[in-house]
Amino acid sequence: MGTQCTGTGSWPNCSTSTCWATPPTLDSDLSQGIQPVQGLALCTLSTMGSAEMCRDLAPEVEKLLLQPSPYVRKKAILTAVHMIRKVPELSSVFLPPCVHLLHERHHGILLGTITLITELCERSPAALKHFRKVVPQLVQILRTLVTTGYSTEHSISGVSDPFLQDQETCGGEEVQILRLLRILGRNHEESSETMNDLLAQVATNTDTSRNAGNAVLFETVLTIMDIHSAAGLRVLAVNILGRFLLNSDRNIRYVALTSLLRLVQSDHSAVQRHRPTVVDCLQETDASLSRRALELSLALVNSSNVRAMMQELQAFLESCPPDLRADCASGILLAAERFAPTKRWHIDTILHVLTTAGTHVRDDAVANLTQLIGGAQELHAYSVHRLYNALAEDISQQPLVQVAAWCIGEYGDLLLEGNCEEIEPLQVDEEEVLALLEKVLQSHMSLPATRGYALTALMKLSTRLQGNNNRIRQVVSIYRSCLDVELQQRAVEYDTLFRKYDHMRAAILEKMPLVERDGPQADEEAKQSKAAAQLSEAAPAPTEPQASQLLDLLDLLDGASGDAQHPPPLDPSPGGALVYLLDLPCAPPPPAPIPDLKVFEREGVQLNLSFIRPPENPALLLITITATNSSEGDVTNFICQAAVPKSLQLQLQAPSGNTVPARGGLPITQLFRILNPNKAPLRLKLRLTYNHFHQSVQEIFEVNNLPVESWQ
Repeated sequence: MGTQCTGTGSWPNCSTSTCWATPPTLDSDLSQGIQPVQGLALCTLSTMGSAEMCRDLAPEVEKLLLQPSPYVRKKAILTAVHMIRKVPELSSVFLPPCVHLLHERHHGILLGTITLITELCERSPAALKHFRKVVPQLVQILRTLVTTGYSTEHSISGVSDPFLQDQETCGGEEVQILRLLRILGRNHEESSETMNDLLAQVATNTDTSRNAGNAVLFETVLTIMDIHSAAGLRVLAVNILGRFLLNSDRNIRYVALTSLLRLVQSDHSAVQRHRPTVVDCLQETDASLSRRALELSLALVNSSNVRAMMQELQAFLESCPPDLRADCASGILLAAERFAPTKRWHIDTILHVLTTAGTHVRDDAVANLTQLIGGAQELHAYSVHRLYNALAEDISQQPLVQVAAWCIGEYGDLLLEGNCEEIEPLQVDEEEVLALLEKVLQSHMSLPATRGYALTALMKLSTRLQGNNNRIRQVVSIYRSCLDVELQQRAVEYDTLFRKYDHMRAAILEKMPLVERDGPQADEEAKQSKAAAQLSEAAPAPTEPQASQLLDLLDLLDGASGDAQHPPPLDPSPGGALVYLLDLPCAPPPPAPIPDLKVFEREGVQLNLSFIRPPENPALLLITITATNSSEGDVTNFICQAAVPKSLQLQLQAPSGNTVPARGGLPITQLFRILNPNKAPLRLKLRLTYNHFHQSVQEIFEVNNLPVESWQ
């Protein structure tokens, strides 16, 4: 007779110590009628069972699910849960027994059955469709649990029916039913209507004096928000979370803040009612709570409450922990840019952020503020006075110093005139202004970029001041030997202006032209219009044979020629550059009716293309790449590269950033400019690299379905 393997590797003819065969003892133990032996075999299988063992023993476990003994049935259900997780294709084996097990009155068996059904529904669309038919039965089970009174059968230590009354030991079954109802009602209106009344009953009658009651309420809220619930029921759910914010338990407050943050987009007005409580949570000593409160507070800002919310957030910025300052400052700047009621209020808000947390602001804060001030002609005098005062008090905040130096260089004449109706006039003379800028240049705290702003400001003041420019010339000549190459180059160029081209100095250093800024969309259109003007002067690219286009497209990103990614300047003549430098921005052309195109989607990260062909230059195509993120994790280090056939000419503009915030935050945009004089069929090859959920992602793909209108 042959020797049978026990699965331990110690029997003859067993070739490895990790044999995956089903031990015959488990099979025989499950078939015996001795309950302790069957229970031990089921526990072993549910703990150590491999995929092969689960496939072999699934019929035996299915039989035990309908055994008369509650002890065996309960363990068989738990084993079935393990089998489904290990081998999802076994779902069809356990569907029929689950329908019979739902009629059980034993709480332990019923709880295990609901867990098993949940696993089946999460892993099998067929099971989900099958169990939607039992939603009325589940609703009735939950209603019985909520409304049934004292039960001697389940009395433990004088506590009446712990599954129904004692909130320290109950709630498990109710929570499991609520989770299952949430899965069954998601995206299914009929099932949602069946459970609406019961959810309202649970939400209003659950005792919250103990922690398990709060757990039931929280699961009820999640279920209400995930299904097609009535509007009044959703408001009730938000109010429950609002009450959680007043709970003394920090964990409950954290859960409430996180849940409200998820709901603020879909139920903004209901969450808005709890704004004072959310703002109070900013003062929490726990870092996790204050961070969640900050995120929710920023999400609640709108045009009607922006003034009040900005006061609260600015007060929090002054006292918040250092690790929250960058997020708080960035959020305030974004909200102010989006909902600013007036330009002066917008300028004051940014100045307050720069003064309070200048070292923590985003990199684009300086450029945004200078553009804002430049476009507000009526506030030039006010801005230069405010910035001069701020610079005189503190030169350590580098972004503030850079903006102040730029503003003083542009509007220093208004500062010396001392006429400002908005604030008390400030009497300063030329020597004081020059001394302050020299102080910035000499400070050990000044970055090279800051010194560059100050040096340029001094140079511009040479055309705005009435006095002698010898002091400015001396400072400029000193930096001709600076170790920093950028500063040295600027100083040499400025000194040359003084010595050789003094007659051109006033024209070259005149004030920047006014830039009207109505919003992000207008900015993007202005950029596209400027790009169109530059590309319209380009010479047509040489035509390549059609047979080589696909090869060029496929090889371009693999280390071959980089001409398509970094083409030479299209108009290298100095005269053309000077024209574009001095020209005022023209109105953007109306966009051509080309449909947008979604080209990429993965784990909430989505990439869309929008197209514009300027009427005055049909050979030019402007493609705006927009990257959005609807997931729960930020996308960082985002880089998008592109290639086209060599018969086309491609220029990539710098993206608006490299981070796409989670939950639908501010997207990243990038402009591609393609010159296609021969109207050849357009193909794009894109390479995306980014970090998401602490994992590095790289995607390379071709876009061959571009709209015909984009190239014909």
